[in-house]
Amino acid sequence: MTDYKTQIEAGALARAGLLDAATIDAAAALLARVSESDLETVRVLFADQHGVLRGKTIVASALPSLFTSGLAAPSTLLLKDTSHRTVFPVWSGDEGVAGGMGGAGDILMLPDPATFRMLPWSPHSAWIFCDPRFKSGGVIPFSPRDMLKTAAEKLAAHNLDLVVGLEVEFHVFERTDAKLDHADATMPGQPVQTRNLAQGYQFLTETRYAELEPIMDVLRRHCQAMDLPIRSMEVEMGPSQFEFTFDPAGPLTHADNMMMFRAMVKEVCTARGLHATFMSRPSVENAAASGWHLHQSLLDRTTGKNVMMPNADGTLSDAASGWIAGLLKHAAESCLLTTPTINGYKRYRPHQLAPDRIQWGRDNRGAMVRGLMTAGDPASRIENRVAETAANPYYFFTSQILSGLSGILSGAKAPDPVETPYDNGPTRLPANLLDAIRLMEGSTFYREQLGDEFVDYITTIRRAEWDRYNLAVSEWEQAEYFGLF
Repeated sequence: MTDYKTQIEAGALARAGLLDAATIDAAAALLARVSESDLETVRVLFADQHGVLRGKTIVASALPSLFTSGLAAPSTLLLKDTSHRTVFPVWSGDEGVAGGMGGAGDILMLPDPATFRMLPWSPHSAWIFCDPRFKSGGVIPFSPRDMLKTAAEKLAAHNLDLVVGLEVEFHVFERTDAKLDHADATMPGQPVQTRNLAQGYQFLTETRYAELEPIMDVLRRHCQAMDLPIRSMEVEMGPSQFEFTFDPAGPLTHADNMMMFRAMVKEVCTARGLHATFMSRPSVENAAASGWHLHQSLLDRTTGKNVMMPNADGTLSDAASGWIAGLLKHAAESCLLTTPTINGYKRYRPHQLAPDRIQWGRDNRGAMVRGLMTAGDPASRIENRVAETAANPYYFFTSQILSGLSGILSGAKAPDPVETPYDNGPTRLPANLLDAIRLMEGSTFYREQLGDEFVDYITTIRRAEWDRYNLAVSEWEQAEYFGLF
């Protein structure tokens, strides 16, 4: 019988101190389990800056080498915009990004055995997630998982843990044209053509659920098979719009879960002739916008008590008040992390169950932060409704931890809750991605918390997307000017 533990301990990763004892034990147990299975391939993946899974596929017999030596991948995967173009000058000798990623050299993929999942829709294959690192093993300043781990450690240093619950809206359409002609293979590729699976604007209607139940069931069963803590499946407002919710978990766990969920939904639907999209506001007739509502509570690490429970008289606890104040104070400059796409800002409209201003309210779905806190209720929490479902979950959760903790540590107090969230007065959320880029570029807070390297990196990538968008001639411009002048 192979002694996997000794093999891993003798490997380059362990010798470099990149695997702790618990990880080595977990990896050895995983390798023993895989050796007795029918597994054929393992998809070795990491979340890139956009929250897109990237990586390579190895045969199952090569899995031990992943834990001894890691796996190499091109560094340019971390330097691309959403069109998959590399936006940093990697051939210039001064690529303008931390760590020296010139020449499209390699990074190291460092595996986490806790993320290993067999794929129920592809039972000969499995996933395992990695942290992208420099070849030396050093942490890359914009590595999503490492960034979230560091933020969680900052919170833990103040004897607090964040617990989050997910509400995720998305669309599933029938695919009528996969756009696979040669002329459609552009960068990015031409969008597929679709039609609805069900008509919409019958929110939470039973007969609509019955129409969508076949694909709802498939997705729910895959969630359960992968140990994703699925709680409910709902018919959302718009045509072919779904909402799945998940039980509470720690931020790293749920960031990984969100990555798995989005990829699973898209892969399973594609295999069935469907198209799933987490784009916030698809450009299809009569579509509704999708949002991502993040429930947040804070636990005392010593007692396990939820410190967001209100006082006996119903007033906010100091922790809840500070956390809300911090989220509000840094909401605008956080938008590049919560709403990273050009499309996401087209969701911020009044009277659409989406926020357009920076404020909080008690059980008010129009406010950016919704307070769900009752004296004596251990499930007391806030719900931040600002994010789009395309957001990178690691960056999103990091923004919440850093913002909320800053409010607590500064002794900030939440303003009075609003009852009419769309009235004039409170500061509006950024109007577009360019506004968000400028806010992040000028953010003293994020330059202190995450470093100049990260801020300059993420704004460079987003500016590349904005520039392409701004230079493209739109249908509106063609209709407005082509015949007039």
